[in-house]
This record gives sequence, C-alpha cells and structure tokens, in this order.
Amino acid sequence: MIRMTKQTDYGFVLLTRLAVEPGRAMNAPDLAGETKLPLPMVSKILKLLVRQGLLASHRGVKGGYALARPAAEIHAAEILRALEGAVALTVCIEGSPGECDREPFCTVRGPWQRINKAVFEALAGVTLAELAGETAPRLVQLGGALGRPGRGQDGFAGIGGQGSAGSQASPGSRIESH
Repeated sequence: MIRMTKQTDYGFVLLTRLAVEPGRAMNAPDLAGETKLPLPMVSKILKLLVRQGLLASHRGVKGGYALARPAAEIHAAEILRALEGAVALTVCIEGSPGECDREPFCTVRGPWQRINKAVFEALAGVTLAELAGETAPRLVQLGGALGRPGRGQDGFAGIGGQGSAGSQASPGSRIESH
C-alpha cells in the first residue's frame, strides 16, 4: 500500500487551514485547536514547513504562521516533497544509481519510472487552493436521489446535498484529519 505518513497528512490539514484565510497568521496552539491535532506535532510540522519555504513565521503579538506564497502557487507535489522527501515509489526511482543490486538487469525499472512520473504529475497538477476548496470543481452525484442525474436530495449538483442553504459550513470546519 502506498500511504503518506501521519505527519504529512497533518501537514496538508494545517496548510489547507491556513489557505482558507490567507491574510491571517495563526499560532501553533490556535491551529492545533481548530484542526484538533496534537500541539507537539503541529509545532514540529510548522517549523519544518517554514524551513522548506512553504510557510512564513511572524513574531510579535499578531504573529504566527502564514503561507509564504498564494495557495494557488503551492502544489501538492511540493508539499509532499517538503514533508516526505522525493516522490519515489521504488528505491531505483530516487535517482541514486546503485541503490538496488538488480538495477543492471531489471526489466521493470522503465515502467516504474513512468508510473512514478505520472504520480508526480498528478500531484503537481493539484494546488493547495484546490485542496482548501477555493477552486475545487464541484462533484456531481451520479444517479441522483430525485431520479435526476447529477442532482442530490436538495436538487443541487453535489455530494450529500452540498449547495443547500442549510448545509453551509464555517471556513475552518471542513478541515479534518483522516
């Protein structure tokens, strides 16, 4: 199974929370409280994201952490690389020749390189703004509940009735860990 670490998952949660209010700097305790993540892990991730240039740290009374660039300019591949290292599904993809003793006669290295490239390109094609819901395309429910394709119970396109006046969430309430 290919799975990112809990630290990376939490990093995405924190970055999407900050992307919801791009002009607002938030401190670690507030971010931990709003995202319901443990403060020590939040502090560790925030420092790492500052070192990797994805966040800016501001000191003072109104200090905290904020995105270093607009969310539309930060891609999922960059976030994953900052938190986990290079996107590499196998050892031989990492770009270090000689890591695998089968390398000289391996018949699957080429196909794995294509797969790895496709995964990287997919990640590079998704921005933090999309992850935060700023520009994400609306999902359409197939075989809608009212018998009309693409319509939910409230008659609007979306999943689970999104789009009805009674289902609006506050900006920070959509973000949860998996």
